[in-house]
Amino acid sequence: MKRLCFAAIPALLLVLLLTACGPKDPGVALPAGSGSSAASQSASVEEPFVFTRDNLPRLDGSTSTVPLARSMCAVLLGEDQDQVADLIQFSRTTQSYRNLMWGEADLLLAAEPAPEVLSELEEGDRWLLTPFATDALVFVVNQNNPVDNLTTEQVQKIYTGEITNWKEVGGENLDIVPFQRNQEAGSQTMFEKLVMDGLDLMAPPKEWTSDSMIGLLEAVREYDNSPAAIGYTVYYYANDMEMAKGLKVLSIDGVEPSVQAIRAGEYPFLNPYFVAIAKDADPDSPTRILYDWVLGPEGQKLAQLEGYVPVTETEG
Repeated sequence: MKRLCFAAIPALLLVLLLTACGPKDPGVALPAGSGSSAASQSASVEEPFVFTRDNLPRLDGSTSTVPLARSMCAVLLGEDQDQVADLIQFSRTTQSYRNLMWGEADLLLAAEPAPEVLSELEEGDRWLLTPFATDALVFVVNQNNPVDNLTTEQVQKIYTGEITNWKEVGGENLDIVPFQRNQEAGSQTMFEKLVMDGLDLMAPPKEWTSDSMIGLLEAVREYDNSPAAIGYTVYYYANDMEMAKGLKVLSIDGVEPSVQAIRAGEYPFLNPYFVAIAKDADPDSPTRILYDWVLGPEGQKLAQLEGYVPVTETEG
């Protein structure tokens, strides 16, 4: 069986990882059928697979998975994170899935696709999407807003237009300005699926819609120099990428979003991140090997170290 060997891993990342190339490293096992005899397995062990810039799959995905992809490339290629930045030019959620379907990307680390994109992916049954981590949709307000918690029903009524003033949910006598993301955004897909659940959204003015995560957060933070606005983003982007400075992340139904609450399934708005490839990727191909690595112990450990909530338990 082939295993994955790391090339010149930076010292800090080497310490953080569960294993490295060496006698104790079990490597990444390929699917059954990639070599059955003891002799072929022994030969493969003597020639571990090493990623290089030439054989690394073309990567794409969501904005919020960029940090994981950068660390992954640094580990696998033995380069600093700044050096691998050119390999992580992610197109964001919707476009990344289309790039996969159009043959312009080999492997995605991405949020759930929008329903119309999912329909395109399901045609022909050609694509393999497997959860590798869990994220949460969180709601943010200006740090000067006195409201700390909303119920799911209150959030729904804010975004259907039934609740229009902060005093209706325990805040100041101030009109609520509910920002949304553009329709193609992964966080918008999560919002409509997890929060609104088929309810009709109010049609926001154009200036209340943002086409980027950072744009929405900046709009909520700075709107009219007042705490009137509310918006949403994913937990990792707000917390581990530290993009929520100057903002308050709200509890929902009395549950504060945290790694522990996400892992335990206590926070209400949870959704997976997917690693996606073509189903017909050869078992011995770099794409399939990297897919297996992301889902294996080393990939899951790296996801945890980068602040994501992996789908499998990791030690330490």
